[in-house]
Amino acid sequence: MTTRVAARQTLALTKRSTLAIIRQPALIVPSFVFPLFFAALSADSFGKTTRLPGFPLVDSFLQFALASTILQGVLFGSITGAAALATDIEIGFFDRLLVAPTARTGIVLGNLMGSAIFGAVQSAIFICVLLPFGVRVESGIPGIMVMIISGGLIALGIAAIMSAVAIRTGSAEAVQGAFPLLFVLLFFSSVFFPRQTMHGVYKTIATFNPISYLVEGLRSLILDGFSLSAIARSIFIPIGICVFGTVLALSELRRRIRAK
Repeated sequence: MTTRVAARQTLALTKRSTLAIIRQPALIVPSFVFPLFFAALSADSFGKTTRLPGFPLVDSFLQFALASTILQGVLFGSITGAAALATDIEIGFFDRLLVAPTARTGIVLGNLMGSAIFGAVQSAIFICVLLPFGVRVESGIPGIMVMIISGGLIALGIAAIMSAVAIRTGSAEAVQGAFPLLFVLLFFSSVFFPRQTMHGVYKTIATFNPISYLVEGLRSLILDGFSLSAIARSIFIPIGICVFGTVLALSELRRRIRAK
């Protein structure tokens, strides 16, 4: 199979996976509503915490919460593509792709690219919704573009990990059941509060949690401005997650093919 044909197949599957996500409003609506609701709730409830010693200099808690809103929304949205893949396995469409002259990597990458596109769109929407409420992004348009790209990469990486679960189990319920484990990583990180205000074991766990450095990279673009350090954390950590998740998903695909 030529590279051109494989690319065309991957593009077609990307289009299909993107449409499959859009056609599941019951799954995509919560990925927008809950993060924005939590952002509004936390801004009202924790507004005075910005005066705590060690808290970054911010205009408001909502400005601080923008990075966590993007991350929460993208995590919510990334499960949609993996759940759609599991559904394809359940109804037999995935097996038909395997017996057809379709590039094996394209089957996985097409599904992941749909999640990446959705994650980038989510990031852009969250930024556009919160900017009118006084949320200022110090890095300007370049920083916003980096944040959107980062959102797409995060979605791709998490979707890859969830796709590995989908391919191994062939169950949408299993994918949804595994998803809460990701939120454990969120709560044991600096997503909701800066590490400078933490103490004890919680701070130790957050320090070793890569999610902390990812969200701090996004937050630095919002609060401090454009810097190579912020870009590196916002882009390279998601790329690492993408590589790990994609390798895992392709490994599960090979295992599934051998088991046939």
